[in-house]
Amino acid sequence: MFYIGAVDATGLWAIAASTPDRAAAVEPGGRVVSYAALASEADRYARGLRALGLSTGDTVAALLPNGVAALAVYFAAIETGLYVVPINWHQAPAEVAYILSDSAAKAFVAHERFAGDAAEAAGLAGIKARFAVGPGGGTVPGFEPLSVLGDDGVGGRPCPRTQGAPMLYTSGTSGRPKGVRRPLTGADPDDAAAQAAWFFSIFGLAPFDGHVHLCGSPLYHTAVLNFAAISIQLGHPVVLMDGWDPEEALALVQRHRVTHTHAVPTQFRRMLALPEEVRARYDTSSLRAVIHSAAPCPAELKRQMIDWLGPVIVEYYAATEGGGTLITAAEWLCKPGSVGLPWRGSQVKVLDRDGHEVPAGQQGLVYMKMGTSEFSYHHDEEKTRAARASGMFTVGDIGYLDEDGYLYLCDRSSDMIISGGVNIYPAEIEAELSCHPAVADVAVFGIPHEDWGEEVKAVVEPAGGAEPGPALTAELLGFLSGRLARYKLPRTIDYVAELPRDPNGKLYKRRLRDPHWAGRDRAI
Repeated sequence: MFYIGAVDATGLWAIAASTPDRAAAVEPGGRVVSYAALASEADRYARGLRALGLSTGDTVAALLPNGVAALAVYFAAIETGLYVVPINWHQAPAEVAYILSDSAAKAFVAHERFAGDAAEAAGLAGIKARFAVGPGGGTVPGFEPLSVLGDDGVGGRPCPRTQGAPMLYTSGTSGRPKGVRRPLTGADPDDAAAQAAWFFSIFGLAPFDGHVHLCGSPLYHTAVLNFAAISIQLGHPVVLMDGWDPEEALALVQRHRVTHTHAVPTQFRRMLALPEEVRARYDTSSLRAVIHSAAPCPAELKRQMIDWLGPVIVEYYAATEGGGTLITAAEWLCKPGSVGLPWRGSQVKVLDRDGHEVPAGQQGLVYMKMGTSEFSYHHDEEKTRAARASGMFTVGDIGYLDEDGYLYLCDRSSDMIISGGVNIYPAEIEAELSCHPAVADVAVFGIPHEDWGEEVKAVVEPAGGAEPGPALTAELLGFLSGRLARYKLPRTIDYVAELPRDPNGKLYKRRLRDPHWAGRDRAI
């Protein structure tokens, strides 16, 4: 059990002052890190960044796996008025260098696990302030050990202290990633916890209250970082995983009495693929909220999760840019397929291409806004302007609102297939194919067709024991024929060992689709 004591206020630094020995995080290796230790590490890095000359509005970038160092660098930026840019460590050195340059990072922190890529990227971007961390002492050519940053023998908080912000880069699933940059507020860093409590209340999570968060996805993702950081601000210890494994996740839920976690449908699928006797081996009764988002969740998959874990499955739809909707398990069973109603303070509308609101049941582009929050795509004002209408923004998702105001998503506009003048939504086909027991994962997209413009193609990752080939293709098409209109059926099905997804479940569909369009332009 974690140490629980009387706490006067929320927030990393307030909790560290009142109950310094309280557990803040559990590292992947099992080491428990207290609030006092995490706050002290964050303060040290913050002092070091100030000493390097970084001032309010500057940027620090991090190429780090899940661990306390990643959290400490985040909180160091948050209390020093800096933008912190967590970088996807699956990217190539040139891609990392692009983000370092585009964000104008003045300091770069990397893990020795990524030594080669980090060194090459830092060289390409010309960053001089480089720091490395790792079990080997943080050995990266051209980098200083992170342990020297802020090691001034003075201690204490940095001065001045002012609220910083994360600047996360869009996933780049449909093009080069762009940083979502919000104006700094100038607020006291200790006030952030009050805002965090409001957000978590949407999911029925209160400060302290015996909560424990399981972080199973990489911290470079917006939602994953937000849920981990907010949990710490509200006194919820964070159990960190370095690479997600379904049985290990269940074991951690039982061991630490985890109450909430953030997941994606890919993780649901892999948990449900465990033998029933393995799933029954672990006590999951502590779970109060299994929150999922980031990718469409097939209805049958979600029903199985609710049948297994109970009404703790909560879905939301949101974007790094802000705003969102939420639906509980009970609501979803009444409105299957919906992603819910706008959460408090959020606006959601469906507009046509001219920016006019459409009637209930009619499809259009989904636009959102969160309160008075504003953002811009860093170094891309054209994209910022193109995404806005009526004071709201869109990420290009197509959907509709029903008569009760519940939002339903159809697909991303950039993924929509136009075949013979008819709109076809790949997500619908993917959801049906994923219900077949021989399908572990699937992607559907349009490829060129001389007469129709586009035709439907599927790429399937077979489940264990399934043999790819013409017989399986015939079986899958037969399965679909009773579920979808004929014009939606894939004309061809290819098979791969593994689809290109990032660890948070997002599918890099363009890697599959783009080779078919080489030298040709898509209409969308």
